[in-house]
Amino acid sequence: MIYLMLGLLIFLGVHSVRMLAGAWRQRQIERFGQQRWRAVYSLLSLIGFGLIVWGFGLARETPVQLWSPPPGMRHLAALLTLLAFVSLAAAYVPGNTIQARLRHPMVAAVKLWALAHLLANGNVAHVVLFGSFLLWAVADFVAARRRDRLGPALAPAAIQRGATGIAVAIGVASWMAFTLWLHGLLMGVRPLG
Repeated sequence: MIYLMLGLLIFLGVHSVRMLAGAWRQRQIERFGQQRWRAVYSLLSLIGFGLIVWGFGLARETPVQLWSPPPGMRHLAALLTLLAFVSLAAAYVPGNTIQARLRHPMVAAVKLWALAHLLANGNVAHVVLFGSFLLWAVADFVAARRRDRLGPALAPAAIQRGATGIAVAIGVASWMAFTLWLHGLLMGVRPLG
């Protein structure tokens, strides 16, 4: 469990710098340059992610069950992850209405993904992993909305015809591939049985 917690501390810590120390972050970018900042950020993120994967794998070998979720939670989790995939796709397809309404669809996707996994799993490793991501995503969303209100008003991106449909199609296709094939291959668990 120590590697999982260390990985979460590094990964979520790096992803919280803007939220917790925005002025310090800006000074470092000015001091070292955007490229170096991104290189260090990426390296630390990869180290944290690697520790999360390794630590979660180790923790799953000796699970400590806190509760047994009811069978229906699997279906609710599938629906929430579908919405998470659509929201994630919307973060990258310019000019879609999902992005215009949510303003931060990637953070919304993380919240939905984490909540879905908390509902469908009841062991300690899942609570630590997905609970940490859910808490981080809620805090990041609040901080991002505060930055939106306090910062200079950004003109909303022009809605492009068909962009929302493309985001939804990419999200649904990605969800299907991951749920029906990749999740079982990578995680050893088939979400829909």
